[in-house]
Amino acid sequence: MTLTKYEKETIILFNEGEDTAHIQTYNAGLRKRLVAFSKKHPDLCRLEKSFAQGGVIYVLDKSRLSIRLQAPYSEERRRKASKSAKKNGLNSRNNPTTNS
Repeated sequence: MTLTKYEKETIILFNEGEDTAHIQTYNAGLRKRLVAFSKKHPDLCRLEKSFAQGGVIYVLDKSRLSIRLQAPYSEERRRKASKSAKKNGLNSRNNPTTNS
């Protein structure tokens, strides 16, 4: 059975009474980060279960989990970042190796 993209959820579950969090995910990037973290810190993070469809559940120390909300850039900050990137040769629209 193959899951649709809609069915490939990421669920982060923790409560105030326990020191651990459970992360169930099918997201490839998050899976890679969890694998690396669990190898580096096996005392803080471990694989609990793998699913045939590619999902995993990791259990980790809740104090290691962070949820970051990032506000959108203002137009001024966007302009400054663009100007800086162009000045330093980071123009994403043009490949620097093909420019004359």
